[in-house]
Amino acid sequence: MFQKLINACVKLVQRYLPEPFIFAIILTLVAFCVAIPICDQSVVEAVENWGDGVWSLLAFSMQMALVLVCGSTLAAAPAVKKVVSKLASAPKTPAGAIAFVSAISSVACWLNWGFGLIVGAILAKEVARKLQGVDYRLLIASAYSGFVVWHSGISGSVPLSMATAGDALVKATNGIVAEPVVLNETIFSIYNIGIALAVIVALVIVNALMHPKGDAVLCVDRSLLCEEGCDEKVVAITPADKMERSPVLTWIISILGLAYLVIKLFVRGGGLDLNSVIMLFLFIGLLAHKTPICYVNAFTKAATGAAGILLQFPFYAGIMGIITGTGASGVSLAGEISDAFISISNETTYPLLTFLSAAIVNVFVPSGGGQWAVQAPIMFPAGAQLGVDPAITGMAIAWGDAWTNLIQPFWAIPALAIAKLNAKDIMGFCLIDLLVTGVIICAGFLLWV
Repeated sequence: MFQKLINACVKLVQRYLPEPFIFAIILTLVAFCVAIPICDQSVVEAVENWGDGVWSLLAFSMQMALVLVCGSTLAAAPAVKKVVSKLASAPKTPAGAIAFVSAISSVACWLNWGFGLIVGAILAKEVARKLQGVDYRLLIASAYSGFVVWHSGISGSVPLSMATAGDALVKATNGIVAEPVVLNETIFSIYNIGIALAVIVALVIVNALMHPKGDAVLCVDRSLLCEEGCDEKVVAITPADKMERSPVLTWIISILGLAYLVIKLFVRGGGLDLNSVIMLFLFIGLLAHKTPICYVNAFTKAATGAAGILLQFPFYAGIMGIITGTGASGVSLAGEISDAFISISNETTYPLLTFLSAAIVNVFVPSGGGQWAVQAPIMFPAGAQLGVDPAITGMAIAWGDAWTNLIQPFWAIPALAIAKLNAKDIMGFCLIDLLVTGVIICAGFLLWV
C-alpha cells in the first residue's frame, strides 16, 4: 500500500510538475490573479509591485550562487574527494545509503542551512558513485529533504531575528516583542528540539522505506559522476605560469581570509551567517586545490550549475513583491492570508494555524527573511491578544517557512544543479516527506501550548 502511494506521487509529479522556471512563471500568474481581486488592487498596481520586487533579491541571489559554486568547487578538490569518498563508503545497502544521507543532510542543515544543502547533495552524489543498486532520484531527494529542519536550527533567520535586540525587532513585531527572545525559548526549547528530532528520525525511516524494488530502481551510470581533476604536473615556463601554479599565493590569501573568519566568529562573537559559510568554502577550497589555476579551473566548471539560481531568483523576488505589496487599498495578499487564519484561531489552535498560514505564504515567498518581514507584524500582535507566547508564534512562522520547501523547487536548485537532475525527479518522494513531517509538526505545536 505504501509503495503504491509512493508510485502514485512520483507519477503525479512527473506528469504535472514542469521545469522549475515554468513553475515560477505559473506562480507569478497565480499571484497576479489572486492578489488583484482579493486585495482590491488595480492591474497597474499589481504590475508595479511585481516590477519593484524583481530586483529585491539580487544580493541574496549572488550569495546563493556563490554557496553553490564555492561548495561544488571545494568538493572537487582531491583531498576533499578522499574524505567524502571514505564517508560515502559507510553504507552497504541501498536502504542504508538512503537513511545515511537523510541523517547527515538533516543534521548539517540544522547546523547551517547553506552548508547542509551543499554537503547533502555532494555526499549523495558520491554514495551513488560508490554503491550499486541505489535509486539516484531518491538519494538526492533524501539529501534535500533534510532542509525541512533548517529553520528550527542555529542558522534559522526568524529565531535569530527574535534574539537580536534593537529597533528592528520592535518594528517587525509591531511593538509586541520589545526585549530579545533568548534562544533557549526558541531553537533550544525542549519542544522545538523534540519536533526537530522526531522529523529527522521520520525522514530517515520513511526515506529508507521508500526505496523502490527491482526494476523500479533508477540507478545512474557511475562513470558519469566522475570528474576530472586539475593536472598539477604541467611545467611552469613563464613567470605568469609560475604565479598561476604557486601554492605560496594560495596560502597567503587563504590565511588572510581564514584569519578574518576566526576574528569574526571567535574574537568578536559573530554568528556563522551565510557570508561566513561562503568564505569558509572559498578559502578552504583554495587550500584544497593547492594552486590558483587549479581553483580557477574547478570554479569555472562549477559555475555552470548556478544558471538556475541566476534565472529564477528575480522571478521569485517579483512574486514576493506581488504577495507583500499593497495598492491604494493598503491590503497585501500575505496579510489577507494571515488574517484569514487568525480569524478562526483560539489560544490552543493559534500556533498550529500560524504554522499553516506560513506554509502557504512560503510557497510564494520562499525566503526566511521575507517570511519574517511579511508575517511578523501581523502574527505577533494577534498572538499577544490570545495570550500566546511570542517564542511559540515565532517558531510557528519558522517551521511553516521550512515545511513547504519540500514541494517548492526554489531551494532545491543548488542540490539539483550538483546532481544534474530536474525537480520532477525528486519532488514525488518529497511529497511523501511533506505529508509525514506535516503530521509531526502539527502535533508538536498542539502539544507546545
